[in-house]
Amino acid sequence: MPPQDAYLESKILTADPLELVRMLYRAARDATHNASVHLAAGRIAERSRQISKAHAILSELSVSLDHARGGSLSHSLAELYDYMQRRLLEANLRQKTEPLGEVESLLATLLAGWDQIRTAPEQSGPSGSSQPRMAGDRSTEYGGYPAVVAAGAAAEYASQSWSF
Repeated sequence: MPPQDAYLESKILTADPLELVRMLYRAARDATHNASVHLAAGRIAERSRQISKAHAILSELSVSLDHARGGSLSHSLAELYDYMQRRLLEANLRQKTEPLGEVESLLATLLAGWDQIRTAPEQSGPSGSSQPRMAGDRSTEYGGYPAVVAAGAAAEYASQSWSF
């Protein structure tokens, strides 16, 4: 096994669920970006491989959602993943960069939200319990893209409900 593969395997096996989600978002975003580069260069097979990779990652994220515990957040994410998968298929079929750019932007937004969850200091929630919060989180408002909602709930959901 090449050293970089061994390193990646070790990183995956030791990552907590929140870090695994972040790794998947990064990989999907990178694959989408690479697909755009390959499309611009006319490398059809490579473009298709990268789109397939991003699509597969989104499929894995979608089937990993626990709708029983995730509530509206998991349903919102499932709808967003489905939308992004359709846009990837459109980009591949029509050989267009716009859907790839949109998916890359959505993935970057999701990754930024999960990064904020990871780095947010513990703050006291409305019930006095300590919950992770995104910067600017105001429990009744959604900052940023609708899929990056309720940071306290998202952090709890991420740490308990992902099955990898």
